[in-house]
Amino acid sequence: MSDVPTVSVRFTTGPLGAAPATPRAPGAGARVVFEGVVRPTENGRAIHGLEYDVYRRMAERVMHDLAVTTLARHRLSSIDVEHSEGFVAAGAVSFRLTIDAPHRKEALAGADEFIDVMKREVPIWKRVKSSP
Repeated sequence: MSDVPTVSVRFTTGPLGAAPATPRAPGAGARVVFEGVVRPTENGRAIHGLEYDVYRRMAERVMHDLAVTTLARHRLSSIDVEHSEGFVAAGAVSFRLTIDAPHRKEALAGADEFIDVMKREVPIWKRVKSSP
C-alpha cells in the first residue's frame, strides 16, 4: 500500500448501502466516518424522503477538487466521499465521508470543513417528497 494520499468521489443512484470495509491508509491513526441520513421530518412535517438532483459532471469535478484541497490543508491520508442522486427514503443514508489521517484533530477538522464547503459549492439540490 502506498503512502501517497488518495481521493475517491462517487455518486450512487438511490440510498447508499453499508459502508465498505476498507483498509486504513498507511500511517493513519484516525478514521472519521460521517453518514448523512435523511430525516423523517422537514420543518416539523413528516416526509417520505428526499429527491437529489445532481449536475453530475460538474459535481464530480468540484467535489474532487474540494477533497484534494481539504486533504492538503489538513494533512490527511485519504478522503473517500459518496453521495446519492435520485430518491432516498427517510431513514436511509444519502451521504458518506470517510477520512483517514495521522491524528484525530486533523480528521475531524477536515470532515467538518469538507461538509460545510460541499453544501455551499457542489451543485447538488434536494427536494422534499411528502409522505404518501
